[in-house]
Amino acid sequence: MEIEIPAFENGGWIPRKFAMGIPDGEGRAKFGKNINPEIRWDYTHEDALSFALICVDPTAPTDPSTVNKAGISVPADQPRGNFYHWVLADIHPQRSLIREGEVSDEVKAKGKKFGISGLGMKGINTFTDWFADDPDMAGKYGSYDGPFPPWNDELVHEYHFKLFSLDIPSLNLSGPFTGDDVIAAMEGHILEEAVWIGKYSLNKAIIG
Repeated sequence: MEIEIPAFENGGWIPRKFAMGIPDGEGRAKFGKNINPEIRWDYTHEDALSFALICVDPTAPTDPSTVNKAGISVPADQPRGNFYHWVLADIHPQRSLIREGEVSDEVKAKGKKFGISGLGMKGINTFTDWFADDPDMAGKYGSYDGPFPPWNDELVHEYHFKLFSLDIPSLNLSGPFTGDDVIAAMEGHILEEAVWIGKYSLNKAIIG
């Protein structure tokens, strides 16, 4: 199985229009267009009954005390963890394309809808946790929200767009399920998987 995101090379830089956060011109960040990229895939396993899609940043800092703080940096060697940006299950087996802007074309305060959709079952991403204490932004963030790494992070972040073909038509998930829930539900049902990786940073010292 192969996956492709035509807007950027595998291992290349993600264009800013696909990001939730963009440089503000003063060394910090502001909200961007937050458009989901187009994703195409080809699959070879004739027994595939559904697909699942996850976009995860495995390079997210685990210590929020240093994040977006003036005068200090998030060190590159700080422990890192998973930050999910897109969680989608139960994609129809005949589908092989998600169009640019089909699921996100803005930053929506308090989040976008999760649950059943024309694409499949939309889970929630980790911005649900990140904005939990912000009264203007707190809510359930469904489907896609793009990169928004700390503007003071010394590490270039990686975004792994992972597609899985499955031998079951549904993962039987409901409610505000997460990327971890999808990974657990897929255990023993994965036929094939493919990944496309993009890089992104908001650190002025890195991007210039």
